[in-house]
Amino acid sequence: MEKVLLIITAAAGLCAVSSLPAHQYHLVYEQMNMTEAQSYCRENYTDLATIDNMEDVNLLNSMADLSKMIYPTYSYLAWIGLYDDVNSWRWSLSDRSFYTQEEAEFRNWASGEPNNEYGSAYCTLLVSNGQWSDVPCDVLRTAVCMDVRGSNVTFVFINNLMTWTEAQSYCRANHTDLASVRNMEENQKIMELLPSGQSVWIGLFRDSWKWSDGSNSSFRYWITGEPNGGTENCVAANFHKSGKWEDQHCGQRRAFICYSPPVSKKVVRVRLMKKSSSLDLNDPAVMEDILRELKQKLKDKGVDGDVKLSWRKQSDGKVFHKEKETEKKTT
Repeated sequence: MEKVLLIITAAAGLCAVSSLPAHQYHLVYEQMNMTEAQSYCRENYTDLATIDNMEDVNLLNSMADLSKMIYPTYSYLAWIGLYDDVNSWRWSLSDRSFYTQEEAEFRNWASGEPNNEYGSAYCTLLVSNGQWSDVPCDVLRTAVCMDVRGSNVTFVFINNLMTWTEAQSYCRANHTDLASVRNMEENQKIMELLPSGQSVWIGLFRDSWKWSDGSNSSFRYWITGEPNGGTENCVAANFHKSGKWEDQHCGQRRAFICYSPPVSKKVVRVRLMKKSSSLDLNDPAVMEDILRELKQKLKDKGVDGDVKLSWRKQSDGKVFHKEKETEKKTT
C-alpha cells in the first residue's frame, strides 16, 4: 500500500488523499553490474525499477541527467528490473510425483546449448541424434506426447507440424502431456520413434522476461531489433534513444534505476471546537490523543497503510491558536 504523509496544522475535518503514481523512481549514477544494482536497490529502496507504461518512460526521460552518464562507452544506459530467466527450465507436466530430483533435472543438451539464439529460445527440440536444442517456441515442428498410466509411460510420435504451445495443447487434449524425458533410457525410446532426420518438440521449456520484483507488467519498450543477444540476459534503458530498452550482458557496469512506494505529503488546515474551555490543545498529551483519533478517522475513510501524522508549529512554537471573532464571521 502506498505511503501517505499528512502534516496537520489545526484539525477537525479531513481532506481526501490524492491518487499517486505506482512508483517513485531513483536514478543512481554510480556504475554497477546488474546483480550489484539489484542488491543496492533492495537495500536502499524497494527493488530495481519496474516500468508499467509510457507515463513511466516519459518520467524517467525527464529525470535522466546525461551529463552524469558520460563514462564508460554506451554510458547513456541504465539498468531496469527486467531480466531473462535463463535458469528456469522445467517440464510441461508439473506433477512432482512423476519425477525424482535427478529425473526432473535430467538434461541432454547438445554442445553449446542452451544458447538462447536470437534472445527468444524458450522451448526445446530433441533433434535426430538424440541431443537437445533450445529454439523459439513459434517454429513449426512435429512432437512427441506421452501417456502416463500409473508407473507406465508410453511415448507417441505426432506427425503434425505445430508450434510448441500448439503441441502442448494437442498432447494435453489427446494424451497426458508433451513428453518429459527423465533419463537416457527414455531419450533412446523417443529416438526410436522418429523418422530419419526428424526433430521433435519435448515438454521442456522456460520462462522468458521477468521483473526483478516479481510483478507481472507486460509493458515493453524495446529498441527495434531488440532483444537480440543469446547471452545478453539483462535490460537497460537507453536515454540517448528516448529511454528505449536493449538487452545487455549482466556483468557490464551501468547506472541504474531503483523504485520505492510513492509518498504523498499534504498539509491540511481545519478547525477544532473545544467542549471544555480548560482543555489546552497545545498540551503534548492532548495533541497526541488528537493524532490518534485523526488516524482512526482516516482508516475509517479507507486510508490505511503507512500513514504518518504530525503537527506543524507556527513561528511562536505553538500549533493551535484561538480563532479571532472577525475570522469566524467571515468563514
